[in-house]
Amino acid sequence: MSENTEEIQSPCIGVCSIDDTTGFCHGCYRTKDEIKAWWNMAPTEQKTLLSALDARQSEMVSFDD
Repeated sequence: MSENTEEIQSPCIGVCSIDDTTGFCHGCYRTKDEIKAWWNMAPTEQKTLLSALDARQSEMVSFDD
């Protein structure tokens, strides 16, 4: 499959509420702007964001401990 037609699975898990302090969704750790932009992003941008979300989630989990 070519880079332009590759479909990347959305990180949404259906837990859609934004944390007032961080601005991140409690389910996928995206900001409102990232959620809105997802479907217009190129697959490379989506992959970059997914990597950032993994790091964000790790930071939030260690922050909660």
